Amino acid sequence: MQTYLFEARQMQAMSFMVHIPLVCFGIAFPAMVAFVEWRYLRTGDLLYRTLARRWTKVMVTLFAAGVVTGTVLSFELGLLWPGFTGNFGNVFGLAFAIEGFSFFLEAIFLGIYVYGWDRLAPRVHFLCALPIVFAGILGSFMVIAVNGWMNHPQGFTTDAQGHVTDVRAFQALFGNTYFWHELVHMYLAGNMVAGFLVAAAYAVGRLRGRWGRYERTAIAVPLSVAVMSAPTQIVVGDWAARVVATEQPVKLAAIEGLGQTGSGVAEHLLGWYTGGRVEYGIAIPHLLSLLAFHSWSATVKGLSIVPVDDQPPVNVVRFAFQTMVGVGTLLALLAVVYLFIVWRFRRLPITRWFYRAVAIAGPLSYLALIGGWMTTEVGRQPWVVYGDLRTTAAVTGATSIPVGFGLLAATYAALIVCTFWALYRLAKAPLPPAEPARGAIQPTGGPGVSGLTAVD
Repeated sequence: MQTYLFEARQMQAMSFMVHIPLVCFGIAFPAMVAFVEWRYLRTGDLLYRTLARRWTKVMVTLFAAGVVTGTVLSFELGLLWPGFTGNFGNVFGLAFAIEGFSFFLEAIFLGIYVYGWDRLAPRVHFLCALPIVFAGILGSFMVIAVNGWMNHPQGFTTDAQGHVTDVRAFQALFGNTYFWHELVHMYLAGNMVAGFLVAAAYAVGRLRGRWGRYERTAIAVPLSVAVMSAPTQIVVGDWAARVVATEQPVKLAAIEGLGQTGSGVAEHLLGWYTGGRVEYGIAIPHLLSLLAFHSWSATVKGLSIVPVDDQPPVNVVRFAFQTMVGVGTLLALLAVVYLFIVWRFRRLPITRWFYRAVAIAGPLSYLALIGGWMTTEVGRQPWVVYGDLRTTAAVTGATSIPVGFGLLAATYAALIVCTFWALYRLAKAPLPPAEPARGAIQPTGGPGVSGLTAVD
């Protein structure tokens, strides 16, 4: 066993925690920028063009940070877990090759998009945003496919020596039952995190008195994206839970702190798992059976179906899951309030408490995202490839991991400071004068010009 297995895990987790919010922005933010520019082309309203240009700078800044963290993760995959890449690289290699292609596609069109302002015809410039949107989705699509396969491995056989043979890559990546719910769950999470974080920045400005038409438009777009995703996530979460109950009963047992198999099992909120049961929790009779199998008296398997060495760290998984669900529920309630006010009064909310809630919702959405991925990844332990490759067999035998851990932590600290400094400078930059772009469509007047009847 590798002496620094724990440090290798924490090193990977640290990289993931820094990279994953940037993935969310890669999934959702280009579409927001493209939408705002489309509104400019549709209405000729220069406010949309100004907003799109400012958001483009944010998009480039976050893409640059994502390049650094994504490159580190790629190296870590091979350096920290050679047993994984060496044994199964020919299974998931196709997905990472496509992910690399999508990265270059995104980088190329992002460069064209950035330098195309005032150099390309407006409609041509807008069309250059579409490959950026596509590439951001495609790259994450492939990574999620690999993770789905790790949770439900298939599409290969092993010979008597344990070597992987007869690889069927498309079946492995897209035929596993984990892939589809993970895909939808992550894309909704990406829209929630990006939407709430962007909205939180403008909510803080609202609380400080900055509340012109520009700010109202800037908060309405990301907030609308986030609140449409938040309630939907509850339905997808139910779908994911039922797949976990069927395919990974040990993970479900860890999530709920269920030591023994039983029928009509209660759900425990909060509490601490010890001695094969949850202490100090709030028990809701039959709820776990109902949620997992949609049956009042369904049988749910407990942790005792596998040896202790095959069980994940229960309390870590439980706290991560309950954090995700608790925060997700609060965000869904906030979404319902927002949607009701917009539908009923045809305007944005006006109370300060709502914008305080939005300001908090940004970092909380990131916390829920980390809780969800901890549930998925830690809940799969002690397996890297579920049932086929243990983490202890995948980790490197190198002895210099603590040094690398320290250097990487310092690098990430510097990267985070530089990224926030750049975003702060962008936020403090004055708005440019509203001058038409070359070849721009001019407003023609009328009540539909602004496109902001719901937020003016």
